[in-house]
Amino acid sequence: FDAVTQQRYPEIERLNHVHHAGNSSGVVDGAAAVLVGSAEAGEKAGLKPRARIKAFANIGTEPCIMLTGPVDVSRKVLDQAGMGVSDIDLFEINEAFASVVLHSMAELGLDHGRVNVNGGAIAMGHPLGATGAMILGTLVDEMERRGAGTGLVTLCIGAGMGTATIIERI
Repeated sequence: FDAVTQQRYPEIERLNHVHHAGNSSGVVDGAAAVLVGSAEAGEKAGLKPRARIKAFANIGTEPCIMLTGPVDVSRKVLDQAGMGVSDIDLFEINEAFASVVLHSMAELGLDHGRVNVNGGAIAMGHPLGATGAMILGTLVDEMERRGAGTGLVTLCIGAGMGTATIIERI
């Protein structure tokens, strides 16, 4: 794959692979669920809503570079919602590699005190197929603890794809 990348980007003299066990998420098992429904269905079932989806977006980025997805999808979902970075109280950038989170924070101008405040994928693990529900749940829990109103979550999908959701606490 290095040869393909260097063929596409001849200006890159050498690829430095910097992802290792110390800055990447572990391979873990996990399970989670999110219950999504209308206010009427929740009321009928006796459930109290905790948050609502304000906006969501999906993108694809160049797969050879691919680790810029959270930046692009965050900008897209913020634009769709008519919001800016300053309108979001907490961010969950769910990525397997620390460099992706750090790059996203730098590009979006995010304060460390608002991003992955309880850890993120490296601290909590990154069980495929469960992280979306886990991170949304973690975000809602922390929003309730802090009395925060809005949160933005991005999810690692792989191969340059990205998805993001903005939620509002009810």
